[in-house]
Amino acid sequence: MTETNPVIDKSRRAPKRDIDGVFLLDKPSGISSALALTKVRGIYRANKGGHTGSLDPLASGLLPICLGQAAKFSSYFLEGSKKYLATGKLGVITDSGDADGNIIQENPVTNEIEGIDEAISRFIGTITQVPPMYSAIKVDGRPLYKYARAGKTVEVPKREVQIFYIKLIDKTADTFTIEVYCSKGTYIRTLVEDIGQALGCGAHVTMLRRIEVDGLPKGTMHTLEDIQKLADNREDFTDFTELDKLLIPIDVAMDYLPRIDIPYEMAVLLCQGQRQNNLASRCQFTNCNVDYEGTLQIRTDGLFLGVGHIQKGVLISDRMMSDPLHTNKGLYK
Repeated sequence: MTETNPVIDKSRRAPKRDIDGVFLLDKPSGISSALALTKVRGIYRANKGGHTGSLDPLASGLLPICLGQAAKFSSYFLEGSKKYLATGKLGVITDSGDADGNIIQENPVTNEIEGIDEAISRFIGTITQVPPMYSAIKVDGRPLYKYARAGKTVEVPKREVQIFYIKLIDKTADTFTIEVYCSKGTYIRTLVEDIGQALGCGAHVTMLRRIEVDGLPKGTMHTLEDIQKLADNREDFTDFTELDKLLIPIDVAMDYLPRIDIPYEMAVLLCQGQRQNNLASRCQFTNCNVDYEGTLQIRTDGLFLGVGHIQKGVLISDRMMSDPLHTNKGLYK
């Protein structure tokens, strides 16, 4: 009698699981960051997850998805400067600053593009921006976009941002494409609007793509189609081996921070929330010295424990892995 292989029902879904790591998603244009997160969590069957640095629905590109305990450290990925590609359309102004908004003004375009290099140069360095009304900036505890949708106007707080460079990539009679390297908190929609205003005809964003975030490990971005294909091609729907290979481990993702290695006895107390001193004689410092004050990653015997900071010679925990020493108790006797 011959045995036949059982038919795998690929429509079934694996149980949800605890999985930790950072996934570099190449978010498509046309969906929100929240929906992109939901799709990634669903494919990975992750119990927990979050994203860092929301992208507008129009925007595409790098959206770090933090699964499991990586979500605890997501705020540290927002601190880095960022690079974007953006295309501006001259002569058309929208209420949101991009092509998803309603047109509120149209101006004739003649030869304004000839002044693009000079206009761009005005916005390099430290500049002041007024964030767009269709943004998540909060005024009196309420996001600006909620005021905008309700037809209400409020005073929008100005902010200083740093534009390290703007490179002109391409131009036509009524469009320009730029690469922007800027500090966190910069609104590219506002930058393109301001360049259009400097040219005298206005502009709005028709394409926006984030291509890099400082501090994140350099790695390949993957699309939703990439991971869905991996999921669909599995013979065993509970096998996540190939998908998990795409995740950046938390300790690797946080390795850009200065590092302190502490003895195990000190690690136990720190994980219990107790501040630690006498660091100079007991700890090893990497990419900083014993006088360092600021944020750093904390390890013991190479094991990543979390992130903390040193203040006046005292080590204080800020975000820690869930009971890391118990989880890894096999390493310690």
